[in-house]
Parts: sequence; C-alpha cells; structure tokens
Amino acid sequence: MSGVLEVYDAKRTDNLIITLEGISGSETIKAIKKRIAQKKLKLTEERQALRVEPKGKPLADDQKLSDLGLSSQKAVLYVRDLGPQIAWKTVFMAEYAGPLFVYPLFYLHPATNAVMHPAVQIAFFAWSFHYAKRLFETQFIHRFGNSTMPQFNLVKNCSYYWGFAAFVAYFVNHPLFTPPAFRDLQVYLGLAGFVISEFGNLSIHILLRNLRPAGTRERRIPKPDGNPLSLLFNYVSCPNYTYEISSWIFFTIMVQSLPALLFTLAGFVQMAIWAQGKHRNYLKEFPDYPKNRKAIVPFVL
Repeated sequence: MSGVLEVYDAKRTDNLIITLEGISGSETIKAIKKRIAQKKLKLTEERQALRVEPKGKPLADDQKLSDLGLSSQKAVLYVRDLGPQIAWKTVFMAEYAGPLFVYPLFYLHPATNAVMHPAVQIAFFAWSFHYAKRLFETQFIHRFGNSTMPQFNLVKNCSYYWGFAAFVAYFVNHPLFTPPAFRDLQVYLGLAGFVISEFGNLSIHILLRNLRPAGTRERRIPKPDGNPLSLLFNYVSCPNYTYEISSWIFFTIMVQSLPALLFTLAGFVQMAIWAQGKHRNYLKEFPDYPKNRKAIVPFVL
C-alpha cells in the first residue's frame, strides 16, 4: 500500500480532517497519529482514537495499515477527538493523595481528641497506611504505558475518593462515635484482617509487575508465585481486588460504621465490574486459562 489516506471526523463523517500523502502500508497507527498531530496541533497523539468505521473499535497503536484491508491507492480512516488527556499515573497520584490528607483534617480536630477511642486511633493509622501504600505502588511498582484518561474524569474520580474520605472520617472521628459492639476483640480482629489483606494486595501487585518483563508487551497467565498470599490466584482472576475489598470489610468491622460500609459496597460494585471485564479478557486471550477461576469472589462471582 502506498498512496493517500483521508481522515474524517468520526462524529461528523462529512468533515475531512486531513489528507496524508505518501502513505505506506508498513506504517503503524501510532505513526499516523504522529503525522496528524504534526499538522493538526490540537489533535495530539493522546487525543486521537482512529477507527476503520465511524463507530468502530479504536485501532491499536501497533497495528499496520496493510493489516486493515484498506485500499492501496486511497484509504479512509475516522478519528475521534477524545479531548484533553492526562496520564494514568498522574490520575492515581491525585486520587490517592486526597484521602491521605483529607482524613487527618477530621482526626486532628480538637473536639475529637478529647474523647478518642482506641478504634478511632487505629482506624486513622490503617486508613493512612492504605493510601500511603497506594501512592508507593503508583510510584514504584505499577508500570504505566502511554494510555491516558480524559482530564474531566479526574474531577469525577477525585470527587469519589476525596468525598468518601471526608464522609467516612467525619463519622469515625465524631465526638459521639460509638465503640464497636464487641469492643477490643472486634477492633483487633478487624485490624488483623485489614493488615493481612493489605499485604495480600501488595503481594499481588508485585507478582503482576514481575509477570511482564520491563519494556515488553508480553502477557502471561498470572499464577501463584510461592508467596502464600498469592494462592488466591487459584480461585479468582483479580485477587488484588479481592484483597482490596477484604481490607475495607475488615476496616468496617473495626470501626462498625455505616459510612465505611457504604464505601466498601461502592468499591465492591466498581471493582466487580473491572474484575469481570478482565476475567473475560483472560478467557478470550488464553485458550488454556483455568476455567474454575471466578473474577473476584471465589466460587461465586
């Protein structure tokens, strides 16, 4: 293939965005995006979603034009402007930094300190540990590609994390906080479960990082790596989500708070959706993927 490529607006298909000449079939979608961005400065590479059909699936950056079945003389693609984008690493840092700083505003309130129950103190350190761990993982463990997210979604995501942090912290640190029904037994049972779940979550993140060699796109079936906490991979596709939800279940037990329970339920619904999507992708990608695994809840979901 060597010829002309016309790129139209995916929303207004009669609107010709740009015509590129001297196109080779060996060029990748990423190369095409770069050429578009050079002439249409507003359409940076991250903002472009190129498609063969106006409402088709976005093309992967490493796909070649010769593999798309386009005309060798005059090809047509459609581009959708995704709007201003922001890197996922920046998104995570903003999401997790908020709860780490919002919660202490309520914990350190003078009215709280006067009648502080041990459960309140432990909850503060547990909450802080969780989000400090998330920031550490974002900076040093997770690997991020070139994928981005619309900037507007950052406001929505931060509102969720920051808002729930204030909601939970207000009631847990309130002067009228009611101690758990089973007192210290319930508090320390919740704490033990929380700590185990947190380290289980960390173990899975490290395993997933090591699963793909740096600088490659290799994908393999995740399996236990000898760490007892990774054995959950024998039962679910996304044990990191399982441990995450488990952490918040035990946190809720520790503080016996309705806002904490609502936060846990909201997180479970969202993570269940993510886990089911990843589980389906594993089943499609790997013919020998273990059929007995569930997505997030062993034997159930």
